[in-house]
Amino acid sequence: MTGGPTNSTTALAGIQAVTLDFGNTLVRVDRAGLRRVVAETAERVCARTGLPDREAFLAAWSDERARQFREEVPRFREVDLEQRVVRVLARLRGFLPPRSGETWNDAAARELTEPEEVAFAIDVYSRAFVAGLPPAPAAAGVLERLHNRGFRLAILSNWPLATTIDRYVEASGWTAWLDAVVVSQRVGTIKPHPAIFLAASAALGIGASKAMLHVGDDWAADVVGARGVGWHVGYLRQRPEDSPLPSSERSLDVEPDFELDDIADLDRHLA
Repeated sequence: MTGGPTNSTTALAGIQAVTLDFGNTLVRVDRAGLRRVVAETAERVCARTGLPDREAFLAAWSDERARQFREEVPRFREVDLEQRVVRVLARLRGFLPPRSGETWNDAAARELTEPEEVAFAIDVYSRAFVAGLPPAPAAAGVLERLHNRGFRLAILSNWPLATTIDRYVEASGWTAWLDAVVVSQRVGTIKPHPAIFLAASAALGIGASKAMLHVGDDWAADVVGARGVGWHVGYLRQRPEDSPLPSSERSLDVEPDFELDDIADLDRHLA
């Protein structure tokens, strides 16, 4: 089933540009895959730093990831991967995490780490993600077809490390088809905040909101966010059931232009 409330190409006739979410839209991120990425990071960082407890690294990483999402997402701020690495390494060296209701002393935690080892951990994590999480099977074909039809294309994503998406685009051979890569880490705010959508339209050189179409799998970030700036939107209903990426429940206050179960069906809606 790939229809939606307004499965009509008439309403989309003026589309000039299409932006696509990254995680669980162009790249399916399941829990097992991301766990492998973190496990490789833990193993290599522990080997480099001499820290003996890989399991403690994994537990601290999980704790600090959850803490960051809990604290930053309500403020429309992207989580900071460097901050997470610093906190994890500091914990493994005996620094106690804050108790409930308290905040991290990040300056004190940073004194227990070296910039080179933090940069190494981030680089390992980034490269492990690129190597270990395959793109959605139809992603390349959809991007190529839409590009060849004259649409301007961009990735528009909440992601804590823009370099990872840059590397992924290059490794997947998508560079020739994309006109921009707009990532929350660079913009300074996350979807659904209007600023990141406006940054994408500016990057693509499209001034009219009705000429923009966004496609993504998260209701609040993608559907509500795009509608909030007057864009058209396609809602990708299918995502890995066990995906650790943030998600939100469907609401009744907005409706997408169309819905689809697979990114492969996207260009059909723009026929």
